[in-house]
Amino acid sequence: MARPAAARSSRWRRALTGRRLLWGLLMAVVGIYVTLVAATVVLRWVDPFTTGVQIQRRVESWFAKGKYQKRQVWVPLERVSPHMPHAVIASEDGRFYQHHGIDWLAVEEVLEDAEEKGKIARGASTITQQLTKNLFFTTHRNPLRKLAEYTLAPVVDTVLGKKRVLELYLNVVEFGPGVFGIEAASQYHYGISASKLSREQAARLTACLPAPLRRKPARMNWFSNNIQERMKMMGW
Repeated sequence: MARPAAARSSRWRRALTGRRLLWGLLMAVVGIYVTLVAATVVLRWVDPFTTGVQIQRRVESWFAKGKYQKRQVWVPLERVSPHMPHAVIASEDGRFYQHHGIDWLAVEEVLEDAEEKGKIARGASTITQQLTKNLFFTTHRNPLRKLAEYTLAPVVDTVLGKKRVLELYLNVVEFGPGVFGIEAASQYHYGISASKLSREQAARLTACLPAPLRRKPARMNWFSNNIQERMKMMGW
């Protein structure tokens, strides 16, 4: 009779240990989420000294050839040419002012397109989601990161508001190797401040955003023209 009792006791201990591990994991996830929400509240007034993507690029530079130099100059949205936010919204998130962090209409369109083609050919990330990724995560794609984006983006949108989301996004987004933010990008690619960007220059810089480590503004003729057409259609 001792053996069955010992076996039951062993199973009970394993089950208890498993529950404790699951509970600990759940508490860790909740703790991380609460920390990110708290950080978002702080970002309403304080500019971040670094981001998840910037940390990623720094670490990657340790294993790459050549010298890595980070370029970033913070500027308020009022000191950015209006062509730039217009180009970004027209290209990246046409319903930016209509959604609350996630464009569910775009998500539905992507799913319908994927059903027809048998694969997901494009994304539906909003500017808010991209900002969330840049601030707290990396460019590496995985389902957990995407889930985190979808749960955090509405919080980011609500806490920060549209103007602050745009301001942060334009100051942290990557425009080239080590080039972060629109002021650094304007100086690096055109030798001018972000306040002086022309309509075409803004469109060319925006065209680099989907692949900033590979694309160059000077080569973005077709993409730039397409973005400017979208801007025109939106009244800009």
